Amino acid sequence: MAPNAPSRRTVLRGAAVTLTAAAATGTGTGAAARAGSSPAAVDHSGAQWLPASPANYRVARRPSSCPVDYVVIHVTHEHFDDTVAVYRNPDRRTSTHYVVRSADGHIGQCVREKDIARHAGDDDYDNRSIGLAHEGWVHDPAWFTEEMYAASAALTAAVCARYAIPLDRTHIRGHNEVPHSSHTDPGCNWDWDHYLELVRKA
Repeated sequence: MAPNAPSRRTVLRGAAVTLTAAAATGTGTGAAARAGSSPAAVDHSGAQWLPASPANYRVARRPSSCPVDYVVIHVTHEHFDDTVAVYRNPDRRTSTHYVVRSADGHIGQCVREKDIARHAGDDDYDNRSIGLAHEGWVHDPAWFTEEMYAASAALTAAVCARYAIPLDRTHIRGHNEVPHSSHTDPGCNWDWDHYLELVRKA
């Protein structure tokens, strides 16, 4: 890094401020900025509604049609806006219910909790889980900011309260822990002990 160059965390914070301002003014070019926000559409207070393509999830009536038993933690290997763009592309056939931004913990909701996101790679887990994606890359722990952990933990605690999901590692698990999964996220740099502590305090 060059002398006096800003840290990556500072750059991320600046990008988050720019994205937030762009979304508020309608001047942004990314998918998140274009989608806007509809408080009536979200299940988690403060989340921004960034809807996925209907091709990337299944309409359902959970929990009456199927119980919700798990929260599955993902890491995107994409930037926040790029993740939203993937979910809005009907050819991609993937989504999660929520996406959490690294720099500031901003939460986008892409699929309603009653509906079934295509995220776990296992139909049974898709049917019975809420998927939370986190901006970043598994090999770089700098993406897992305290702001991200805190916002995600509060979201997970709220989801678990809504569906009476126990606050433990059996029911809050990584994408890599889904049966038959070939994924490695959230990876060894995800601090599960810290995350669960935040979830239980939320």
